[in-house]
Amino acid sequence: MTPDQFRQRAGYNRWANARLYAATLALSDQAYRLHIGVFFGSLHGTLNHLLLTDRLWLKRLTGEGDHPNRLDAILYEDRAGLTRARVAEDIRLIAVVEKYDEAALVNLHSYKTTSGMPQSQVLSDILLHLFNHQTHHRGQAHACLSILTGGEPPSLDLLVFQRGGTAPDLQALI
Repeated sequence: MTPDQFRQRAGYNRWANARLYAATLALSDQAYRLHIGVFFGSLHGTLNHLLLTDRLWLKRLTGEGDHPNRLDAILYEDRAGLTRARVAEDIRLIAVVEKYDEAALVNLHSYKTTSGMPQSQVLSDILLHLFNHQTHHRGQAHACLSILTGGEPPSLDLLVFQRGGTAPDLQALI
């Protein structure tokens, strides 16, 4: 993938998260925290995991920020705090990806796993994983919304984003 394609994925990530979080903020707290059988238990657990892993990967990529050691940790109990942190992390991810050029994307990047083991991978492969991981768990969160509301959650389709689909201002909703 090219730097522009990764920039598009970072923008899409922010857009999809905003749409997902806006729908999530409309739920009752009971529904939001209800354990419904997804991997991280609830919508709340799933969204915390997504933020946690973005922080983990951005720490590995930049050397800055938090590096949680448990993939099921709850970073924020309160939904407003989680939403603000999500907005900030999406902005941070966009800024990091903006810095990469073709040469950077083909270089090996070294980091340590959550267990402390050294690892090296091509930077573009790391970014592909990061965005694929987001899409995977965002899909689980989207399914949670379908189950919890009995309705149709907002579209998170990449094509909708590419066609100029709008995203809500999360700051105004908190």
